[in-house]
Amino acid sequence: MTKALSGLQRDALALYRRALRMVRTKPPSAQQNFLALVRAHFRAQATAVSPRSLSSVEYLMRRTTRSIEAWESQTVRDVGLTDDIRRSGTGRRTAS
Repeated sequence: MTKALSGLQRDALALYRRALRMVRTKPPSAQQNFLALVRAHFRAQATAVSPRSLSSVEYLMRRTTRSIEAWESQTVRDVGLTDDIRRSGTGRRTAS
């Protein structure tokens, strides 16, 4: 049985799912770039603060929401990636 998620954890997962749905709305040629950007953004936010610092987590979620809203715009068709994001975003996770 899995452990129940807190409200903040559910909100964070919902935000990540929203970002993944946004990726599917972008042109096929740009989807890999957006996916790498989303993964890198969430990975960086996850390690930026302690999970016990609720006010910091809530702040990062508000900031991430604003970023996703900007990326969702129909005028945003592609994103440029740094070499670090490009390297980290291309690998697929495999089951252990």
